[in-house]
Amino acid sequence: MTTTRQPVPGTTLFDGDQARKGYALNKMCMSFNDAANRAEFAADEDAYCARYGLSTQQREAVRHRNVLELIAAGGNIYYLAKFAGIFGLDVQDIGAQQTGVSKEEFKARLVAEGR
Repeated sequence: MTTTRQPVPGTTLFDGDQARKGYALNKMCMSFNDAANRAEFAADEDAYCARYGLSTQQREAVRHRNVLELIAAGGNIYYLAKFAGIFGLDVQDIGAQQTGVSKEEFKARLVAEGR
């Protein structure tokens, strides 16, 4: 028996189309495993994005530092965490962005749900 998954409203599903759309963005984010690449990105973000062939949508999302925009542009959260790390952001910062609350509110939710 095959079941069809229904998307959650407002959620971007990371499927084959999104993977193809986000290939350049995710490849660039993966490059941030290397400190020299992080420094090169920090020195000239636009040139670094151009080197990887990011689309206009992806470049705008990078400039905005917006996780939801990055996901809509094909970003995979695993690779986007590498991007966020450049700016000292952690998983709780990302979760707060995704849910539209402050980091402190997000942390409080985690604690409340853990009880």
